[in-house]
Amino acid sequence: MTTLTTWPLLRVLRNRAAGLYLCGVVVSGFGTSALWLACGVWVKDLTGSDGLAALCLLAMWLPTLAGPLLGTVADRLRRTPLLIGTNVFLGALLVTLVGVTAPGDLWLLYAVLFVYGAAGVVHDAAESALVATAVPRPLLGDFNGLRTTATEGMKLLAPLAGAGLYTAYGGAGVALLDAATFLLAAGLYALVRVREDRPAPVGGGHRRGTAEGVRHLWAHPTLRPLMLAGGTTMLCAGLNGAMIYAVVDGLGRSAAFAGVLYAVQGAGSVAAGLLSGPALRRWGGRRFAAYGIALLAFAVALRAVPSDAVALVCSAAIGVGLPAVLVAALTAVQRETPGPLLGRVTATAHTLVYAPNVAGLAAGAALVEPLGHRPVLVSLGAVLLLAAAALGQRPARAERTASRSPSDANPA
Repeated sequence: MTTLTTWPLLRVLRNRAAGLYLCGVVVSGFGTSALWLACGVWVKDLTGSDGLAALCLLAMWLPTLAGPLLGTVADRLRRTPLLIGTNVFLGALLVTLVGVTAPGDLWLLYAVLFVYGAAGVVHDAAESALVATAVPRPLLGDFNGLRTTATEGMKLLAPLAGAGLYTAYGGAGVALLDAATFLLAAGLYALVRVREDRPAPVGGGHRRGTAEGVRHLWAHPTLRPLMLAGGTTMLCAGLNGAMIYAVVDGLGRSAAFAGVLYAVQGAGSVAAGLLSGPALRRWGGRRFAAYGIALLAFAVALRAVPSDAVALVCSAAIGVGLPAVLVAALTAVQRETPGPLLGRVTATAHTLVYAPNVAGLAAGAALVEPLGHRPVLVSLGAVLLLAAAALGQRPARAERTASRSPSDANPA
C-alpha cells in the first residue's frame, strides 16, 4: 500500500474516537450481517415460503422511508447517550426472538425486524453526527472509507458464521449473537469522549424539523447533485442486483456461483474503502463519485457478456465503483451540514439514496423474465453513464481545496 494511502489511515486509527467508532461498526455490523441471512433461512424452514422469507428484508428496510422524520430524534437528544441507549435497546429487543419457534410466532419476528430497522435509522443518524464532531474534518473521507471497508468485510465473513451458528443452534442462537454484539458496541461507544452541548429545541414540531433537513439538502449546491446521483445509482444497483441469477444462468453455472460473484464484489468494496480518502482529497467529492459511477456503468453493461472471466472482473469493478458516490455523499453531508441539523439531514440523505435500491430490486424482479437480463444491463449502463456525466460537468475545485485546507480544524 502506498504512503499516500497508508498515512491517512494511520492518522484515523490513531484518533481514539475514530478507532472506537470503527470497532463499534465492525462489531454491530458482524451481528447484523449474520442475522440478515439467518432470518430468511429461519422463515423458510418454518413455513417453506420464499415470499414470507423475503418479507424479512422488507421489514428491515421499510423504516428507511421514514428517515427524515426519525432523524429528528438524533437532533433533539444528546447523541452519545442516544447511541448507547439504542444499542442496549436493540440488544434487549433481539433476546425476545428466542420465543419464535413455530409459524404462528412469525409476527414477533417481523415486528422485531421492523423496530430493528427504525432504531437503525436513528442509530446511523446519531453516529454520523457524532463522527462529524469527533473526527477531524480532513480525515472524514478516510474514516468513511474505512467504515465502508469494515462493513463490506463483515458482509464477507458474518454470513458464513451466521450460517454455521444457525445450523448448530437455530435462529435464536444467531439472534443472541446479534444481541451480544449490540451490547458490546454500546460499551465501545461509552468509552468515546466527545464534548456535546445540550441540543437546542427544534421549533415548529416534527413536521418543521423534518422539512428543515429536506430543504438543506435540496438548496445546497454541493449536496443536491450528490443526492440525485446517489439515488439514481442505487436505483440502477437494485435493478442490477435483481439480474444476478439470470447472469449466472447465462454463464451456464449453478445458482451457487452467485455467491462467488458477491464475494468478489465485496472484495472490491473493501479495496474501494481503503482508497476513498486519498481519492476524495485528490479529486473532490463530485469527480470521485462521477468516476466511480462511470466505472460502475461499464461493469454493469459488460455483465451482459457470457464469460466467467468478464463476470468476475465486472463484479470486482462494481464493488470498487459503487461505494464511491456513497462515501462522497456521506462525507459531504458531514462537512456541509451544521451540527444541530446533522441528524435529520443524515437520515434524509440515507432515505433519498438507499430507498431507490428497494424500488430497483422490485422493478428488476418484474423485468428480468419478460425482457431478459442483457437488454436491461446495457440500458442500465447507459443511464449510469449519463448520471456520471451530469455529476462531472463542473470540477469541484473549491470543494477539493477545502478538503485539503489545514484550517478545517475540529471544533470539538
